[in-house]
Amino acid sequence: MHDHVTSNLARKRPVTEDHDDRLWTTKIRDTVVGSLFGKSTRHGTRREQQKRLSQTSKIISQYDGDVVLRFNLSSPEEAKALAEASHILYLDVWSTTKSHADIRMAEDMVPSLLGLLPKSMQHSHFRLMHDLARTAQDTYTGASNVYSKEDMVRLETENLFFQNYQPPSVILPWMKLLESLFPSFVEVFSIGKSYEGREIQALRVGNKDIGGNKKLTIIVTGAAHAREWISVSTVCYLAYSLISGYGKEDVDINIIVDHFNWVFIPTLNVDGYAYTWDADRLWRKNRQPTGLSFCKGIDLDRAYNFHFDGSPSSQGNPCSDMFPGTNPFEATEAKTFADFARNLSAEGTPVVGLLDFHSYSQQILYPYSYSCDNMPPDLENLEELGFGLAKAIRQHSGEHYEVTSACEGTGFTGFQGAGGSMMDFFYADYRVPYAYQIKLRDTGSYGFLLPKENIIPAGEESLAALKHFGQFILDDGSPVERQELRQEKELK
Repeated sequence: MHDHVTSNLARKRPVTEDHDDRLWTTKIRDTVVGSLFGKSTRHGTRREQQKRLSQTSKIISQYDGDVVLRFNLSSPEEAKALAEASHILYLDVWSTTKSHADIRMAEDMVPSLLGLLPKSMQHSHFRLMHDLARTAQDTYTGASNVYSKEDMVRLETENLFFQNYQPPSVILPWMKLLESLFPSFVEVFSIGKSYEGREIQALRVGNKDIGGNKKLTIIVTGAAHAREWISVSTVCYLAYSLISGYGKEDVDINIIVDHFNWVFIPTLNVDGYAYTWDADRLWRKNRQPTGLSFCKGIDLDRAYNFHFDGSPSSQGNPCSDMFPGTNPFEATEAKTFADFARNLSAEGTPVVGLLDFHSYSQQILYPYSYSCDNMPPDLENLEELGFGLAKAIRQHSGEHYEVTSACEGTGFTGFQGAGGSMMDFFYADYRVPYAYQIKLRDTGSYGFLLPKENIIPAGEESLAALKHFGQFILDDGSPVERQELRQEKELK
């Protein structure tokens, strides 16, 4: 059971020079913004917005006539039949649980799908979205490729960044702005390059190592699946909240920033995320070529070297959205991320926590994903923390998040591959004691096309969970010792 012996760790407000009056940030902010973004580009911004609107219209037109149907499932046999039919027709499976599956398709494909299903399923579905194209259009509305200097100055005071989903061209300058404003405990760096040569950017948030002792690391990731835009905004919101709240009244933020090395990676699948802005809003995989020239992409959440062969339904189909590649770590970004985390441990800053944000379905999932036949050695602790995260969210916003193992959370087998999971790999191979996948809002009304009005509420409830996550690990005493004990137990 989780040990609270060390729960009386000092809760007092840290005393460092960074906690002095921060009015200096206001005085130099204009200078910093000017150096990063140059002179005002208000007219250029309008041109960029007009260009974006024209480009968006072309992107959205491909969804005209598409529908998202929810099929209620009452047995493993029905789930298997629907999974097989979906594979045959190359349909886009959005979400699966024990009770239902959400599937996108052209409306004229519905009769073909029903023709492959048993009689019991002919009337077990209903439409989730009445206008998929318009709903997709709305997620772009208000976004811009660039912000003017004046807009960037408003960043801190008006939460401008979180009023809309943001394209890659805006996210990096925003990260650099935060680094420039808070250089003593914020750093922008690259963990490596994507397949198409983009830098996979990260924000490191944390005070300097104290007394030569390296601090433990917690990694927070978004956009392993490109179309899950709310995960990008949420990771950015969490980073911003720790940065802007540090040294102020929130004692929890002060403590977890002082005691951990936080690494935020908003767009792990940076190529795929860029592609959702430029060509296909609902693209999921990375942009790496496969054995079929007309089917690009590898699923970054199924590309790791842990029970990689656990994905038989999609293993040989490069056109599948769940295609894991032909070999472990074939996906460039997965290998880059794994190498980065391994190097952290080698440098003496071991990773003790992983929060991998996704959407949608409002679930908190813990290992294992590959199978429900084997239980993780730290199941009791994983469950305790998982339920604590859900409680923190519920107490903040009233939203309910299901807590379960990943193999249970995806429902009946057949729809989604289960092996090669990022979470499983970090937990089992890298021995990260607290590894979770969190599927954010909503439960299906909008799915991956969550309205922008949810960005801040989703960020706020995730922040409540993040603070609980950090405090729980801090109270755990020694997560590194837990890693070593687990390794000894497995060797016996």
